[in-house]
Amino acid sequence: MINETFKNNLNSIGVELTDRQYEQFDMYYKLLVEWNSFMNLTGITDYDEVLLKHYVDSLVLDIEKIGHGKKEISLIDVGTGAGFPGLPLKIAYPQLNVVLLDSLNKRVKFLNQVIEDLGLTGIETVHSRAEDGGRNKDLREHFDVSVSRAVANLATLVEYNLPFVKVGGYFVAYKSGDIDEELVNAKKAVSVLGGTIEEVKKFQLPGTDIDRSLVYIKKVKPTSGKFPRKAGLPSKEPVA
Repeated sequence: MINETFKNNLNSIGVELTDRQYEQFDMYYKLLVEWNSFMNLTGITDYDEVLLKHYVDSLVLDIEKIGHGKKEISLIDVGTGAGFPGLPLKIAYPQLNVVLLDSLNKRVKFLNQVIEDLGLTGIETVHSRAEDGGRNKDLREHFDVSVSRAVANLATLVEYNLPFVKVGGYFVAYKSGDIDEELVNAKKAVSVLGGTIEEVKKFQLPGTDIDRSLVYIKKVKPTSGKFPRKAGLPSKEPVA
């Protein structure tokens, strides 16, 4: 059963889904609520709110911009939690090759269950802290795009994410609408880690007054081997 409000909200951001994709989003919701009953995945469990604040919010990413027209795009979602934004992006854009990285094994087990039940391919999970993953030779500077909707300041997120991105690729941070001070405070971290802030797209979630921002940071040079620093430091002492 297709939710018309969900469909209209997706159309407003240029996303069209097949019946099978709508079915996968519903299956994802059911698993989210089921697992959330015995572990903390999300504070949002109302069906319509999940559709808007998790699914639509995840799908505002400009795939054309980050993909440069490539048929295959590799994407890592750092600190994915319950799978946002990486899983909705994978469902909506099956051609993406996705890695979901999270530091909590219980969440990784949930994500693996979703992947299996939805029959998704070209997607895998990695149980790791961002700081350790960014030093893993199989992951470092391996991706066209890194995304993160994790709750952390932008300077910290830059150190978590840019080490994963190839030169020429993007780190895209999903943030609230009030981002100006964070942008100023993150400028040094962006530069030191090898990036440049290319665009900040501010918008409201469809049909709401909820302000959101997408920060597109382009990787223009390799990240120094000094980064990421050891676990805990990027959050305690952001590059400034």
